[in-house]
Amino acid sequence: MNAMTTSAEPVTPTEAANVPAETPAQPYFVARDLHAYYGESYIVQGVSFEVHEKEVLALLGRNGAGKTSTLRTIARAPSPELKTGEIWLNDLPLHKMVSHQAARAGVVLVPEDRRIIPGLTVEENLVLSRIAEPCGWELERIYEHFPRLAERRGQEATTMSGGEQQMLAVARALARDLKLLLLDEPYEGLAPVIVREIEKIVAEIKELGITTIIVEQNAIAALQLADRAIILDMGEVVYEGTAKEVLENEDLRHEYLAV
Repeated sequence: MNAMTTSAEPVTPTEAANVPAETPAQPYFVARDLHAYYGESYIVQGVSFEVHEKEVLALLGRNGAGKTSTLRTIARAPSPELKTGEIWLNDLPLHKMVSHQAARAGVVLVPEDRRIIPGLTVEENLVLSRIAEPCGWELERIYEHFPRLAERRGQEATTMSGGEQQMLAVARALARDLKLLLLDEPYEGLAPVIVREIEKIVAEIKELGITTIIVEQNAIAALQLADRAIILDMGEVVYEGTAKEVLENEDLRHEYLAV
């Protein structure tokens, strides 16, 4: 028997063009096996996860789980020190950068303490954020989205309420050429009515398609905004799934989030 008699018909170029690609979309951000230390203290212990473009990821866990340390590692802050592991943002090797280089690459960390510059007005804080290229939103666009900041533009920034300072901290991030937004405890220490205002701002950031990683002790609030969630415990990833799955899993929340 001639084995060649059963060969398939050749595929024409037109038919080949119509075959759907099987390669999945590459993640926009990748943290791969991160190990970071404060001195001799081993804090981030082999953390790995991915974030797709325009996705909001909630990074959750109890106090001391390593959430803020992981954000600082991604932002390439001086501490904790990344000893091994890789961090990629759209093919850029963040793990080879220091903090100001990562910031110029579009990674912006809004820390828990907000880092508002004392002695400067709201507008001066925003202008200062736009001094170094590349820049992001123009001032008028910022004021359009944050009308309260427009009202306070001439006020010394540190005399505003905590919620208004949080708005300013987010607005300063948008004034940069933002590729990845890292929000560390944006609701911390704020009254419930102000938390709702900040929630609206974070929801608007999501609608704008800004890729975001949010660390928040108020896990329910973060999960209601996020697409997916990572749970850390003792510096390690113990769960990864959709935000909806975590919201619906009471045992999981009780074990790792105490909610």
